[in-house]
Amino acid sequence: MHVPGTAAQPAPAPQEKPAASAPGSSVQDPTASAGRHARRFGLPVATALVMGNIIGGGIFLLPASVAPYGTVSLVAFGVLTAGAIALALVFGRLAERDPRTGGPYVYAREAFGDFAGFLAAWAYWITTWVSNAALAVAAVGYLDVLIPVGGHRWTACLAALVLQWLPALANFAGTRYVGAVQLVSTVLKFVPLLLVAVGGLFFFDPHNLGPFNASGQSGIGAVSASAAILLFSYLGVESAAVSAGEVKNPRRNVGRATVIGTVGAALVYLLGTLSVFGTVAHDRLVHSTAPFSDAVNAMFGGSWGGWAVAAAALVSMTGCLNGWTLLSAQTPYAAARDGLFPAVFARRRRGVPTVGVGVTVVLASLLTVYNYTSGSAKVFQVLVLVTTFTATVPYLLAAAAQIRHLVTGRRELVNPARLVRDSVIAAVAAGFSLWLMAGAGYAAVYQGVLFLFVGVVVHAVLAGRGQRTR
Repeated sequence: MHVPGTAAQPAPAPQEKPAASAPGSSVQDPTASAGRHARRFGLPVATALVMGNIIGGGIFLLPASVAPYGTVSLVAFGVLTAGAIALALVFGRLAERDPRTGGPYVYAREAFGDFAGFLAAWAYWITTWVSNAALAVAAVGYLDVLIPVGGHRWTACLAALVLQWLPALANFAGTRYVGAVQLVSTVLKFVPLLLVAVGGLFFFDPHNLGPFNASGQSGIGAVSASAAILLFSYLGVESAAVSAGEVKNPRRNVGRATVIGTVGAALVYLLGTLSVFGTVAHDRLVHSTAPFSDAVNAMFGGSWGGWAVAAAALVSMTGCLNGWTLLSAQTPYAAARDGLFPAVFARRRRGVPTVGVGVTVVLASLLTVYNYTSGSAKVFQVLVLVTTFTATVPYLLAAAAQIRHLVTGRRELVNPARLVRDSVIAAVAAGFSLWLMAGAGYAAVYQGVLFLFVGVVVHAVLAGRGQRTR
């Protein structure tokens, strides 16, 4: 691995690498010389990073997004939660074995070589900046409850851009401020979220639920299709693993933060979705742009409650954008250190890969502008489903890496006492990833494969340049 800011050097073959670098090495402590603005995350902040990245725009848009499928989406919710927890456990075991920044990229490359590592990094990078654009656009729907910005296309576009750039500026300030923003935003949003999720159960009306399957598809088809949309709300389960290099004692804390954060987010999702389903009439919920605000208004009357929830939603989404902006730069950073991404992505300042943050926010901004100028919400929905497909690529590669380690049976990689349990969990995580790929739909898979093929060309160029400089 090369030093950030220098030319990328060819990385050793996977079989020549140890499963994990020794604690305290330069690889494990990339922020050691980053100065007072860099600070490693403890278990509370790492857990907040996972929960904050999962519970961002998802919790506030989830009920309206799946309402067209009917209450069958609650079945998809249960299956998705089980799959997400399986992935969390896989990431925890992999991070315990190899606690370096990069998450799925590191695991795929160590197990299968440079091309698989690049594919995981490329797919995950696409997922992060497309998700940032989606979150910013979603946040505008709640901002409109407080300040009327949605009536004019360019006003809404400007608001979405501001919501993206503010977290980017926090990232430029250093990891010290990223962690502070993440922890504060996660704590602040849970009070109103739990108030709505728990309080809504007392106003629950079964007549508001609507039909069980309103999609016109088969039951299995409806579950798969709604789960593909729901996954967008679960993206972030890998957050602690991707930022393992910035976590204190990552072998211990990454796995714990991942599981605790995922389970906590699942509980909030379940209670919140049930409350909104039972308080807002189905025909109204299908067309809602701020379902939680509508739920509070239905519970207490008036509009003050909707304003409070809208404010909480903005805090939540801003915190989510803050964490996702950091994650969007971490995987390209790790790949650039190995010579699999352009070397410029390996530059760090104050503990943050600033070039990665800058490129990501620019791409997300361009996608946001495109969304508003195209005037077609359907186009953007396809792009959101593209993130489902691209996210499952690194998820599947990570699960496959765990399966490979279990099959080889190498003592330094496998704990015999956990072999059966780890094998079942890895198989569930792999099957779950394949199921989500299928559920994303033909259009999303088509677009996603095109994105991946562009990456193949980029990898060919970088690999050729690397061969030439040897």
